[in-house]
Amino acid sequence: MKRLVAAMLVLAFLGLVRTAVGADDVTGTWKMETNFNGKTRESTLKLKQEGDKVTGVYVGGQNNTESPIENGTLKDGKLSLSVTREFNNNKFTIKYNATVSGDTIKGKTESVFNGETRMSDFEAKRQK
Repeated sequence: MKRLVAAMLVLAFLGLVRTAVGADDVTGTWKMETNFNGKTRESTLKLKQEGDKVTGVYVGGQNNTESPIENGTLKDGKLSLSVTREFNNNKFTIKYNATVSGDTIKGKTESVFNGETRMSDFEAKRQK
């Protein structure tokens, strides 16, 4: 009986430690699929989290170019970040808002390109 109680206490302690250090730490490499107008685009997020701050790079586009993550935050399982890209000499910013659940990030993107607001759904999976 003492062993059972001790094991339960250890498991409870480990659960508290995991919560204290951030159960939804997004540090790592994520393969992402974005669906826009019936087309799927693949890209990669390389993220690093320190506290609530998220930094890293977005890798994608025709030449798999890297763009830095801007304004990245993770609070209460909600991820928010933006990436500035360039296409045909036009710069535009893509805003990402998502929910993190274990090894999956699901959310929406929003960008304004040539005066038109574009929105799409995305899902990213952590790479092992």
